[in-house]
Amino acid sequence: MRGSMQDNAALAADAYLAWWQLAGVDSAVTEAPVDWLRSAPTVVSGASTPSVQASAPALVPARPKDLSAFRLWLESDSAHPERRWPARAIYPSGAAEAPLMIITDMPDPADVDAGALLADRAGALFDAMLRAIGLDRAQVYVASLFFARPPGGMVEASDLTNAADRMRTHVQLARPRRLLLLGDRTIRALMPTDGGTPANSLRDFNHEGGIVPAIATFHPRLLLSQPAAKAECWRALQSLIEEARP
Repeated sequence: MRGSMQDNAALAADAYLAWWQLAGVDSAVTEAPVDWLRSAPTVVSGASTPSVQASAPALVPARPKDLSAFRLWLESDSAHPERRWPARAIYPSGAAEAPLMIITDMPDPADVDAGALLADRAGALFDAMLRAIGLDRAQVYVASLFFARPPGGMVEASDLTNAADRMRTHVQLARPRRLLLLGDRTIRALMPTDGGTPANSLRDFNHEGGIVPAIATFHPRLLLSQPAAKAECWRALQSLIEEARP
């Protein structure tokens, strides 16, 4: 009886080992971890296959060289984070070498409905801000860090970093005379302060093509809910006016 049980145990062990061998496991321990769920590599006839394949470097597409190509890249490239979001795209508007380029963080819900950045009540207040410094929408360039709105208005840190890098290229190609950054998220992404320089003071914005004077202030949507902040916003706009004087 005991011999029969031992024979059955041996047969079970052999069957167990044979199952793992069929699954591709030929040893219990190896020097390097193995991804057993990876797809089998394609073998070309006549070519040798190395035992360990190095990961291919990620392909980084070349950035566009002019503003028209940049806009086309925004509209057509599938690698932008906005392609993951089921939201309407709102692209920048305006001409190169504008006297002022305005950068906000992303379209608001009202912007999505209107199909344009800075729409509805926030847009009306924005237009009043422009008139206060002697400009209107036809004269300025308007863009956003993200050209679509993510669910809940929340973005991942890596997406924000990539969007900031993309915007620096955008500014370089748009070549504005001055920059106006709207909102805390835009400021933190593009021109963070070290605590020694007020966020709403005139500063230099660096990009690969040079330096452009920039000022940061509240987004109009915040001014609608906190009218007391308008005084500080006006002081920031005055800095732009003084900088533009000969």
